[in-house]
Amino acid sequence: MIQLHPDCLIFQTSKGEQLPCSAEQVTIELMGDAAQFIDPHLVREAAAAVVHYFKTELKRDSVSVQEFAQALEKVLNHLGFEVISTEDNPGQEQRIARSDLRTLATSCDKAFELLFFPRLRAEVKLQLSQSPRIVRFEGLRSCVKQLIGAQRWNDRCQTLNDQIVEYLRECFTAEATTQECGLLVL
Repeated sequence: MIQLHPDCLIFQTSKGEQLPCSAEQVTIELMGDAAQFIDPHLVREAAAAVVHYFKTELKRDSVSVQEFAQALEKVLNHLGFEVISTEDNPGQEQRIARSDLRTLATSCDKAFELLFFPRLRAEVKLQLSQSPRIVRFEGLRSCVKQLIGAQRWNDRCQTLNDQIVEYLRECFTAEATTQECGLLVL
């Protein structure tokens, strides 16, 4: 088994997929636009506290995104920030718009990236039209490997991965009509 970086956890998606990821990156994505109003050092410290809790106190390397979000909420509340969770408002749970990047990649057939990015932008518009609290894109790693045709992760995969995330951020910023919406890419 590959040893995780000290600030990483394995995040479990709702579909059972397990993805190693930096807790700081997930924290920033969960916070959405609100992250720009908080000191980046504070965000890093809050994420580090949550990672420490799961790894040291609970002796776990794997958590669900929901568990991480709840623990982060508690930390930020103790630091004096008012955090509203979908757990506190059950009706808001329905305001999570989900998309599968693997499905988008499959629908592009042989055109690969040529059709993928315009379809991705259309998907962002579609999801934002539902006025969600969170727009969640899953399957990034599989999508990248499928678009490139790679069996194993390589530098080319990482480059495309970064391009997709950056493109999603740009589309989200350009299309979002409310600051109460966050973007999560897994």
